[in-house]
Amino acid sequence: MERALQVLNSLEQEGTISHYAIAGAMGATFYAEPLLTFDLDIIVLLPQTKSGLLTLSPLYKALRARGYTEEGECVLIEGIPVQFLPAYNALLEEALREARTMPYEMTTTRVLRLEHLLAICVQTGRGKDRERVRILREQAQIDDSYLFEILHRHRLEETWKIWTT
Repeated sequence: MERALQVLNSLEQEGTISHYAIAGAMGATFYAEPLLTFDLDIIVLLPQTKSGLLTLSPLYKALRARGYTEEGECVLIEGIPVQFLPAYNALLEEALREARTMPYEMTTTRVLRLEHLLAICVQTGRGKDRERVRILREQAQIDDSYLFEILHRHRLEETWKIWTT
């Protein structure tokens, strides 16, 4: 995975992506025991096109030029399936802005804060997200006041209450 993160860092340095952070189950492993996952979810800010639309095309083109291939909704980077998810709403944009810089082996990367990972799980609302919330609540140290601010800002308090009571 380290080599895949190095590729992401270089894509950011060259401007193909504006900003990125690890999300999903792989992001959760920075805070708790590893969860079963098959890909690396990356939340990205993409440079805007002249038309103002966001597109993954320049990113995929840059990765193809480096010899990486698409596999379903992922790009296989150094043997790791990587799924790029544009920051498409206010919660994801905030999560990306507030991401923490963390080491992975000898490589620096950014990971969404635990509290944002939890809020995104609530917003997404799948069964596996509910299970991830349960596991993270048991294993990780959550900043409850920060989490509740996020849940309030993004109108997710009611779902959180349903999921956690």
